[in-house]
Amino acid sequence: MGGIAVAGPSGLLAWSENLRLLDQREAQLAALQKERSALQNKVALLHPDHADPDMVGELLRSQLNVVHPDEVVIKLDD
Repeated sequence: MGGIAVAGPSGLLAWSENLRLLDQREAQLAALQKERSALQNKVALLHPDHADPDMVGELLRSQLNVVHPDEVVIKLDD
């Protein structure tokens, strides 16, 4: 019984590994929450009743590859 308490899947030896995994999951969760917040903002800007003209123009240009003659296109690496 004592061996399981020390070396088992939830024993003392696995404690540090579990804490490391918890830290990784919390970091992943924070990144996903940040991405979700950005997507919610983008969706709100594209709401059909009150779409943001700048966002609509940006999406149209990126999806249709259309630019005005006086614009300069700078490609950024993602």
